[in-house]
This record gives sequence, C-alpha cells and structure tokens, in this order.
Amino acid sequence: MNTQAKPNKPRSGGTKFNGLTVVLAVAGLLVVGVLAARQFWDVNAGNAAETAERSGGALIGGPFTLIDQDGHTVTDQNFRGKWLLVYFGYTYCPDVCPTSLARNADVIDLLGKEGEAVVPILITVDPERDTPEKLKDYIAFFHPRMVGLTGTPEQIKAVTRAYRVYYAKAEQKDSPTYLMDHSSFTYLVDPDGKFVQFFRHETSAQEMAEQIKGLL
Repeated sequence: MNTQAKPNKPRSGGTKFNGLTVVLAVAGLLVVGVLAARQFWDVNAGNAAETAERSGGALIGGPFTLIDQDGHTVTDQNFRGKWLLVYFGYTYCPDVCPTSLARNADVIDLLGKEGEAVVPILITVDPERDTPEKLKDYIAFFHPRMVGLTGTPEQIKAVTRAYRVYYAKAEQKDSPTYLMDHSSFTYLVDPDGKFVQFFRHETSAQEMAEQIKGLL
C-alpha cells in the first residue's frame, strides 16, 4: 500500500489575489478615505458655521493677509465697511467652483443697488498654480467686482483653517496635472469682518439674495 501523502488540491472556487487586485484594493481605500475626509470636514465646517450663527461666537473667520489679483498685499482690514461673499476654490476646478462663483455673481446682480455693498471673493486653495495673473483672468468671467486672492501655501493654510475649509491635492496617476478636493461653502461676512452665515453649494441665487437683502 502506498502511504505517501498526496498534495492537497486547490479548493475550487477559491479567490486568487494578485498584484493588480492589491493595487485596486489600495486605490479603493484611498478614494474612500479622501471622500470620508471631505465629508468629515464638510460636516464639521457646517456644524461650526451653524453653531456660530446661533451663538454669535467667532468660530469661523478672522484676520488674514493675502495677495489680490493685481499683485497687491491685502488684509481683512481692506474690506471693512463691505459685506463679503467668500468662496474657497481654484481656477482649474472643472465644475463645482464655476457653478458656485456664477451663482454668487448672480446674487450680486439680484441685489441690485444694494449689491454694491457686497464684494464677491474667491480665495484659492491652489496657490501653486493660481497666481495673481491667473486669478485676474479667471474672475473676469464671473463679475467685474469679484476679487481673487492667493498667497503663500502658509497664508492659504492659515485662512482655510480660520474658515474651517477642507482642501487636499488629488494626484492624477501618470499625469502632471492634478485636481483639488475641497469643501464648497460660501461665507457671508459683515462690514465688521465677522462671520454671519454660510450658504451651501445647492442654495439658489434667489434664496441667497433674499436672505442677504434682509441683512443689508
């Protein structure tokens, strides 16, 4: 009798893992991680904004030093006496930013004469590419009174932290270009530089104009 042990046969139906499977799994986890991080920051920024609205506390906003589209250094003090509609985005944004900025420009026009007291602002989250010259060309498409602000990475980090804004570079594999993932709130700031309320991306221009008009 042959007592030699026979090798076990592979179990049918078993899952085979290879390098590609591992790569896809890791990529999937990274995507989920980025989306979860954005959702976390959006929720927390929204919660902070809602809390600030209820309490009147300075949980959002604050002093900043940045560079405008004409290359001039500006601070929050330069905007005293004006209402601000502050949006954080970037010029290479394919969809969300143009939609929000066009909506914000419509708000200014809907306010009519009262809209002259409101300044729409774009603060870039991509200072690496968004130079003053790039911002100047970009914001001209939306509204003649829109202001574009950039700065050093440290300055952008400081102002985004003050406004509880999430942003992160999303690298494109095998490509020199990249996108920026970021939250998409628009912040209303009063003439004293204090945060008043925020508007979500899906809020219509008409809704925003009606709410703002009641504050002017």
